[in-house]
Amino acid sequence: MLYKTATVSALPFSSDLLTLTPLDNGKRKRKPPGTPDPEAEVVSLSPQTLLESDRYVCEICNQGFQRDQNLQMHRRRHKVPWKLVKSETQEVVKKKVYVCPEPSCLHHNPCHALGDLVGIKKHFRRKHSLNKQWVCDKCFKGYAVQSDYKAHLKTCGTKGHSCDCGRVFS
Repeated sequence: MLYKTATVSALPFSSDLLTLTPLDNGKRKRKPPGTPDPEAEVVSLSPQTLLESDRYVCEICNQGFQRDQNLQMHRRRHKVPWKLVKSETQEVVKKKVYVCPEPSCLHHNPCHALGDLVGIKKHFRRKHSLNKQWVCDKCFKGYAVQSDYKAHLKTCGTKGHSCDCGRVFS
C-alpha cells in the first residue's frame, strides 16, 4: 500500500514587501502602512501638490485628470496623435515612498513614509487640511476625502445596535 506524504515547501519570502503569519494559512499579508522598504526613494511633495486633484491637464481645453492614461484617452477626442510611450532602455525603476510635509506628523519621518501617492494625498487631506469639501445633508458633518464621505452616507441616519449597558454602536 502506498502512502503519500505531504511535504511543506518553503514559500518565497521577501521581508521587504510581505510578511507571513501562521494564522494566514499560507497567504501573504501586506505590511502595515508606514513601514517602507529601506531601499526606496523618499519623495517629499508640497502641500499644494498634495491638495490638487488634477495632476494632468489637457493643453487644448484645460480639462484636468488624475491619471495620465485618462488624459491620453481624452486627447483622442481632440484628434491629437498619441501612443503609449515605452522606454527603449530597461531601466530599473526604484520604488518610491512619500513623506508628509507637516513637520509634526508621524509620517514626516522617512521611517514612517507611506507607499503610494494616493495614500499620502488622502492622509494629508484627512489629517492636515481644513477644507471639508463634502458635507452630509442630514447631520452636516464634513469630510476632506470623498471616499470617507461616501462611507458615512451609507450609515448616517440608521439606528445603531444597543448594548445591555446602554451604549449605542453603529
